[in-house]
Amino acid sequence: MAVRPYVCVFCGSSTGTRPIYSEAARSLGQALARRGYGLVYGGGQIGLMGIIADAVLRGGGRVIGVIPKQLSREEIAHQSLSELHVVPGMHERKAMMAARSAGFLTLPGGIGTYEEFFEVLTWAAIGIHTKPIGLLNVDGYFDPMLRMLDHSVAEHFVRESHVRRIEVAVDPDALLDAMFTVPPPESGPLLETD
Repeated sequence: MAVRPYVCVFCGSSTGTRPIYSEAARSLGQALARRGYGLVYGGGQIGLMGIIADAVLRGGGRVIGVIPKQLSREEIAHQSLSELHVVPGMHERKAMMAARSAGFLTLPGGIGTYEEFFEVLTWAAIGIHTKPIGLLNVDGYFDPMLRMLDHSVAEHFVRESHVRRIEVAVDPDALLDAMFTVPPPESGPLLETD
């Protein structure tokens, strides 16, 4: 099988309260490896981050980790990756992850995960990239955030075309299909004009 591009995955450095989150990270890692995609992620060996990296590696896939120097000690950088890049800070981390990937996929996580997701969504909205963006909506984890985005659209703070860029699925294979077989919708202009 030809090697496909790398997919950047944002996810928690914790496993959350329920086993379903770990199961979803493992399932996504297996799907990436089975389909020949590489993984780009935050470089940690803990939480959902470590689970997905280990699943891709066990499946024979390649994994690139990018971790800031400060977090390499706190998060305990994964030492068995195909590549591990220790960078000066968060800005360099996100820039390298974005440059090395063909799309962005988000699993459950905390404020760092939300920040990464919204940054790549913002970059798409203002035309910095046209890469696909996906949410693996494990047991409805992202439902409140999706409702917030719909509310922001209704209140005319967010364009509907920007929210339509987000592919949402509960199954990893279905999400990868949606992200990489269907071209993203046009975002339209950044600002409404009369």
